[in-house]
Amino acid sequence: MDKVERIGVSLDKKLLAKFDDLIAKQGYQSRSEAIRDLVRQRLSSESLNNPKASAVAAVCLVYDHHATMVSQKLIDIQHSHILQAISSLHVHLDHHDCLEVIVLRGAVGQINKVAEGLLSLKGVKLGKINLVATDPNPAS
Repeated sequence: MDKVERIGVSLDKKLLAKFDDLIAKQGYQSRSEAIRDLVRQRLSSESLNNPKASAVAAVCLVYDHHATMVSQKLIDIQHSHILQAISSLHVHLDHHDCLEVIVLRGAVGQINKVAEGLLSLKGVKLGKINLVATDPNPAS
């Protein structure tokens, strides 16, 4: 941190006690660090509303690998979006089902378009996109 500015925050005693319990369970060493993380999370969340904002995403998919060419289609989509798809992980869950985690990088709008294409494939049973905003100059 280049410069630290101290601020005062007024909280109801019950709210503060609940906050202290929460951050103790999570292992925070101080209220300040917990508050900094909350601010970072909120700023990151807000920037995800901008389709041009830089982000990364983990797209988690559960699919039946016996379904019509779903494995090949997942690979084809990743190869056709080589600048966005930067990594993947394949896990065999049982005789029929596989978990695929595909990491995408780029603008929020591009990531959502590619991810939604993956989630909408026939044979994909469940899926979720976990987006995280990135910033070339993150706050400490």
